Amino acid sequence: MSTLKAHEKVTFEKLFDRGGYVLNFNDRTYAEFFREHGINIDAEKYRVNGPSKMRRLRAFWEIESDAIVAKVLAAMLEYACAVEKVDSADRVKAVSILSRLSGKMPSTEQPAQTQEDFLRHVFSDLKLARLSIDAQLQTVIEQRIDEIHKSLKSGSALAAIFLCGSTLEGLLLDAATKQPQQFNSAKSAPKDREDKVLQLHSWSLESLINVAHEVGLLSLDVMKYGHALKDFRNYIHPRQQASQGFKPDQHTAKISWQVLQAAIADLSGQRQK
Repeated sequence: MSTLKAHEKVTFEKLFDRGGYVLNFNDRTYAEFFREHGINIDAEKYRVNGPSKMRRLRAFWEIESDAIVAKVLAAMLEYACAVEKVDSADRVKAVSILSRLSGKMPSTEQPAQTQEDFLRHVFSDLKLARLSIDAQLQTVIEQRIDEIHKSLKSGSALAAIFLCGSTLEGLLLDAATKQPQQFNSAKSAPKDREDKVLQLHSWSLESLINVAHEVGLLSLDVMKYGHALKDFRNYIHPRQQASQGFKPDQHTAKISWQVLQAAIADLSGQRQK
């Protein structure tokens, strides 16, 4: 049982609760998030207060130890900072609480990069020629970037998100096909039920992002916010968008565009990782 105090729980409720939902997680991604930390959040013991995602999260932090709760809530806070604009004061409170739970003193090192920090980077004069892609693909990428600019200017956030996500996937797949041995031998390479690495053309955007970071092609911030873009791009399916109540805005579109620009800078060697 964790030692989270009542006022501390209020801080995490404010950060994560979306009317019973938790952030933008759906059933699958919620289960996957906890599975990464060795937790089966669908287990009956977490449903004692009800089946909603937030009720299960409350049960989780009541049942589990301080160390486990601190680890998972820290990861969830990092995820929240990637997909939403988190109030800096709330974030500082959360970090202090997590430091207490984990038995660590609050860090005096440089604070982790926030969403605002990431958006503050300026990627000017990116040279697509330095990506070493073929002329035909470069032409398509240039056309898509032009469409992204038009979408952002006209306020077509959803179109901008989809264009950024699919363009990033295309660039990473191109990089993977040029370095198949590195990608296929990476620890995070996706595998089938027989523990064999999937063919590159079958890799998801999530896997491409993870492996590209592992082999040194993408910076940590691009991996972090790239997963947010991946989640946004998944709402290309209208039913999923409707069920999750996802409403893209210009801020979401700007994050997606920033991820794509940073990825191009990383892949082309125009940015120090």
